[in-house]
Amino acid sequence: MPDHFCPESKTVQAIISIKNLTKTYATGFHALKNVNLDIRRGEIFALLGPNGAGKTTLINIICGVVNLSEGTVSADGHDVVGDYRAARSRIGLVPQELSTDAFESVWATVSFSRGLFGKPANPALIEKILKDLSLWDKKDAKIRTLSGGMKRRVMIAKALSHEPQILFLDEPTAGVDVELRRDMWNMVRGLRESGVTIILTTHYIEEAEEMADRIGVIRKGEIILVEEKTVLMEKLGKKQLTLYLQHPLASIPAGLANEPLELSEDGNVLVYTFDAQSQETGIADLLRRLSEHGVDFKDLQSSQSSLEEIFVSLVEA
Repeated sequence: MPDHFCPESKTVQAIISIKNLTKTYATGFHALKNVNLDIRRGEIFALLGPNGAGKTTLINIICGVVNLSEGTVSADGHDVVGDYRAARSRIGLVPQELSTDAFESVWATVSFSRGLFGKPANPALIEKILKDLSLWDKKDAKIRTLSGGMKRRVMIAKALSHEPQILFLDEPTAGVDVELRRDMWNMVRGLRESGVTIILTTHYIEEAEEMADRIGVIRKGEIILVEEKTVLMEKLGKKQLTLYLQHPLASIPAGLANEPLELSEDGNVLVYTFDAQSQETGIADLLRRLSEHGVDFKDLQSSQSSLEEIFVSLVEA
């Protein structure tokens, strides 16, 4: 894979390092193809890709749930195959599926998860986790009585119970209402501030745009891009100038036919698309030529491509 990383990434310690990772199933299906990726300590990294791109397979290999075919993966300096226990102890995983003991209480299931990692009982820590996740008033409730959003919070509490340095969130807000989604975003930011590295996969582009420091895009088992979110949007984002016309046009004037212009169906709006990074936007020349053709406008506004538009353009390429 080409080196997509910013120069500064070489000076920031990688907490997860993936080298030449390949996963081929017995059927011959190549789920992952020569993946190379470093995830920096303390960042929020969003992994985007369409269904079947390999997001969950990649997470499951790092977490030791799925065996790799070729390559190496280390978590906080520990090889996930050769030093599995130490690697896994550094990781918390919140899977897509809500799977927990329906008849246990919230307190019992979170405390039990801590014990699975050989950690001594720590009621004060469990209390803090439950309070941070707005679960304290539900600590004695049976899991089966909780709403879907609350069950999702319990899954996060279980993943945090053994104090991991790395937290994987696989589609963390799937099926969660908007208010709860924003609550969870705030919680994730708080975890990052406490030193936890967050890796999330998501279908919600707004989630990556809102939270991520860097974004990786995976397509057909290959990482096709890794970039700082702000740099990605600057590099790939297009700007549009929308002109609201004084009088409708039947068509774009012939003298402007080669310009990147689109006319609305009712003829009242012209949209001009240009490169946000170009030194010459062409706007001044466009406005002059519109005036020469007798095209007057009453208002204009500019907008930049959203991350969603950028993402779609990448995965459809």
